[in-house]
Amino acid sequence: MDGQAPGGRTPGRRTPGGRPPTERGRRKRGALIQAAREVFEEQGFEDTRIAQITGRAGVAYGSFYTYFDSKETVFHEVAKGVAGEMFDAARSAAPPDTTPVDRIRHATERFLSAYRDNARIMQVIEQVSPRHPHFRSLFLQIRGLFVERIVAGTRRLQEEGLASADIDVPVTASMLGGMVEHTARMLFLYGEEHDHEVVVETATRLWARGIGLDCPRSGV
Repeated sequence: MDGQAPGGRTPGRRTPGGRPPTERGRRKRGALIQAAREVFEEQGFEDTRIAQITGRAGVAYGSFYTYFDSKETVFHEVAKGVAGEMFDAARSAAPPDTTPVDRIRHATERFLSAYRDNARIMQVIEQVSPRHPHFRSLFLQIRGLFVERIVAGTRRLQEEGLASADIDVPVTASMLGGMVEHTARMLFLYGEEHDHEVVVETATRLWARGIGLDCPRSGV
């Protein structure tokens, strides 16, 4: 099978954590991960073959197993990289001395930008998730980064007496995160066309009002 070492042999030795022992090895491993991402984006998970990945990376087929046990293993590495990018976007702080509404606007902008940059591979992760519990868990972790940020921000605003005290914060955060997430999906995967500034401003206003903040209308 394509996801196994040829001839049933034991995959090549890897250092702990899959890290190759040399700089050349690290470059080769990185090239395989980048090539895998490109092929997964083009072919989807199920139709991707290891030979396509090694061909794209310019690496001998057998060398793949020096670094990865299977197609699932390299896909996990690709997905981990996406999770890292989404995490960086989620934890990005707004400039100091900004209003709560400005912080919401900043978070919305950052999430949309991160999703745009990762839209094609996010689509593959979503497609794989229902059939592979491990990747479903990883997808939920990626989504959870954004939702957890909303939870933390909303609770802080409640403590400051600015957000409504009578909302279920985790449920509200999940719904608000889902709103922005679905908007990103429709824009960057399905090609809906809306003015970017209008999208950000509308999402910001709905989010702010959803947690009980006053949201002055902007000029957009």
